Amino acid sequence: MWAFVKKEFFHIFRDYRSMVILFGMPIVMVLLFGFAITNDINNAKIGILDHSKDVVTRDIIQKLLSSGYFELDSYLKSNAEIEKLFKQGRVKEVVVFERDFARKMAESNGASVQVILDASEPNTANMLSSYTGAIINTYSMELMKQQMKIPVSIQVENRMMYNPEVKSVYMFVPGVITVLLMLVSAMMTSISITREKELGTMEALLVSPLRPIQIILGKVFPYVLLSFTNLIVILLLARFVFLMPIQGSLVLLLGESLLFIMMSLALGILISTISKTQQQAMLLSMFALMLPTILLSGFIFPVENMPLVLQLVSHLMPSKWFIIIVKNIMLKGTGILYFWKETLILIVMTLLFIGLSVKKFKIRLE
Repeated sequence: MWAFVKKEFFHIFRDYRSMVILFGMPIVMVLLFGFAITNDINNAKIGILDHSKDVVTRDIIQKLLSSGYFELDSYLKSNAEIEKLFKQGRVKEVVVFERDFARKMAESNGASVQVILDASEPNTANMLSSYTGAIINTYSMELMKQQMKIPVSIQVENRMMYNPEVKSVYMFVPGVITVLLMLVSAMMTSISITREKELGTMEALLVSPLRPIQIILGKVFPYVLLSFTNLIVILLLARFVFLMPIQGSLVLLLGESLLFIMMSLALGILISTISKTQQQAMLLSMFALMLPTILLSGFIFPVENMPLVLQLVSHLMPSKWFIIIVKNIMLKGTGILYFWKETLILIVMTLLFIGLSVKKFKIRLE
């Protein structure tokens, strides 16, 4: 058994492509997801059309630009320039102040601000609209308080639990950990048995004293160690590059991750037992796992917002349950009492995939 495990290690280390996939892809993906894919709004370019040019409008403009969310691209002179600016793709938003803004602010009816947005990116447009409205409303409240126009005011204080700065990386890192462990583990093991078939070395394995369960465990064991190493690298990047906290038990996080790795490897072995070529195994693992893992796991899109049919399908995705576990440990700092059901589901899936792999493993070549 140990000789078989060593053979599998030698196979992995001699294949430079496998090494790049195992250790290169996770690092690149974590950095890309962390830095490139973000919902945060920073320095969005906007245009300003100020018909009034008084002290109030200048103060509001200063508030917008000093917030860090907006960057002034153009100071427009007329309404005719707005559409041209949007067509050039230079700005996401134009803020228009009406004439006599300060005077109308002093009157009971108040003044109006028009916010024109590029809605070709709906999520970005909604966030920019919310940020702009919040900044202007805050300034308006402060100004009216100074003028003693509001004898009693209601202040709403928001408190963001588990993510005070509302950083999108806090959402992406648990999802990236899940996707990478699922794809790398399943994909690498899915081609292991098919590689033996293509290279003609399966005959030597079949005539050896090893039983099917021993061959499968021997294939899985090296990838368990390599995937666990990947996990450590991802956690280090999350902690020291993106300052992602780990509020809960690190030992519990590593234990749950090890369970998910074993489940992914078992699923990869199952794919390899039903695939005839490495190419077929890789396509199955990529297209049957990657898109459902990203779309149906709650990684990017909330599952509760999906149609009922997709919500039911998402229950079959192991990644959905692991993301819940990771978020509970890393962000909320909870213990296993809060996610024992999700852990039990992963254990059942792991045993199921191992059982199916052993059952479908053929002891004779076709």
